[in-house]
Amino acid sequence: MAKILIVEDEMDISFLLKVELEAEGYLVELAEEGNLAWDLMSTYQYDVIILDWQVPGYNGIELCAKLRQLESQKQGSAPTPVLMLTGRGTIADKTCGLDTGADDYLTKPFDTREVAARVRALLRRFGGTGTNQIVSADMVFDLKSKSLSIAGQEVKLLPKELALVEFLMRNPNQVFSPEALLERVWHSDSQVAIGTVYTTMKTLRKKISEVKELCPIETVHGLGYRLKG
Repeated sequence: MAKILIVEDEMDISFLLKVELEAEGYLVELAEEGNLAWDLMSTYQYDVIILDWQVPGYNGIELCAKLRQLESQKQGSAPTPVLMLTGRGTIADKTCGLDTGADDYLTKPFDTREVAARVRALLRRFGGTGTNQIVSADMVFDLKSKSLSIAGQEVKLLPKELALVEFLMRNPNQVFSPEALLERVWHSDSQVAIGTVYTTMKTLRKKISEVKELCPIETVHGLGYRLKG
């Protein structure tokens, strides 16, 4: 099941798109402004991202550029297909969007059926599998049910523990400091203290260790944590 992020500040438009794409069987997430969108884009993996140009915070062009820069820094990272969906329809606008890294460009007004068709085309073009699982050895994170199982046994986790293990499984063998995890996993809550990261990590590792002899989440002394993939 493909996972799609829609970055659009006009909620009536994003709602129509969400209804259309969910009817096709996709998982759809929404972001109304660019800063939240970047938090999501830099933390989670999407099969397709639909970007409006003119959103508050980072605009669509800036988001696309930041995404491509981030992907270029990740060895072996496959690019995420980006569809620009915007009211800016001049040749200069289209050229700018495509040259920045967008893979398709559609102007408003539009028919949601065409958007769905373009999403299907992007998934075919980029070989999107539409998987709803992240797998690391005997650990399986189900994106649809937001659950973790190890060797077929479900591990009962709290929401932030799930978010943390999902992030680490999406970024295996990479070291993240507690500060980086606070920013990338707790991005929506600026009141959370750094101690929460340590506490959540401790309970997450304890729960995993109860069903798996060696917890794959390691402490890298002086640097942070990583999940051995």
